[in-house]
Amino acid sequence: MYDGAVQDLIDELGRLPGIGPKSAQRMAFHLLAADPVDVTRLVGAIQAVKDKVRFCDVCGNVAEGERCRICLDPRRDAHAICVVEEPKDVVAIERTREFRGLYHVLGGAISPMDGIGPGELRFAELMTRLASDEVTEVIVATDPNLEGEATASYLVRLLSSFEGITVSRLASGLPVGGDLEYADEVTLGRAFEGRRVMSRARPPAPTADPRAAEPAADPSAAEPAADQTAASAREAKTAYAPTGSE
Repeated sequence: MYDGAVQDLIDELGRLPGIGPKSAQRMAFHLLAADPVDVTRLVGAIQAVKDKVRFCDVCGNVAEGERCRICLDPRRDAHAICVVEEPKDVVAIERTREFRGLYHVLGGAISPMDGIGPGELRFAELMTRLASDEVTEVIVATDPNLEGEATASYLVRLLSSFEGITVSRLASGLPVGGDLEYADEVTLGRAFEGRRVMSRARPPAPTADPRAAEPAADPSAAEPAADQTAASAREAKTAYAPTGSE
C-alpha cells in the first residue's frame, strides 16, 4: 500500500477492465516517471473523449455527432444490417472488409445474472429501423457464448414477425491454429454446421458393355490359321494311309 495520490491513482487504474493490481501499479509508476507533456496529452485525450464522443442516434456506434461515419456513408448497403453487442465489434468486422452494409449496436447482451434484459438493450431502436422497406437481411453477430446465444435466439424470435427479411447468424467454429482435442462440444458442433464444401463428388462413370470391350475378330488373321489346320489334317491322313505292299 502506498500513501496519498499514488495509491489513489493505482486504485483508479485498477478499476479499468483487464487491469489487475500489479498492472495498475506499473502503470502508475510509469506515469510518475513520464514527461509532463506526455501526461498532459494523455489527460487531454481522456477529457476529449468524455466531452466529444457520444453514441450514434441511429445505430449506437461511437460518433462525434448525431450520426456515425458509417451511417453517413452513402456507399454502404442499406439493405443489410449487422447486429453486434458493442462498438468494438464494429471495428473488428470492419477490419475484415467483408461487410459493406450498416450496423446496429445493442449495447450489450442479455444476461439475467447481471440484471440485463431485453429492455436494457437497443432492441426497440432496431425494430424502428426494420420498419423501413429497405432492409432485407439482418445478420446476427453476437458473441458465441451463453449470453450471445441467448441474445441471438431472442432476436430471431423477435424478427419472425417481419416478412421479407432474411435472418442469418455468423458461423462459428474452430479457431485457426487451435487443437481439435481442446475444443468444446458447442464449438465442434458449430464447426460442423458451418462446414463448407471443398470438393464435390463426381458422378460415377457409366458401366461399359463387356461385349463392346472385346476386340473384333480380324478375318485376315483367321485365314492363315485355317490353311495351317487343313495342311496338318492332310499330313496326318497321308501318314496313316495303308501301303500297297501289304
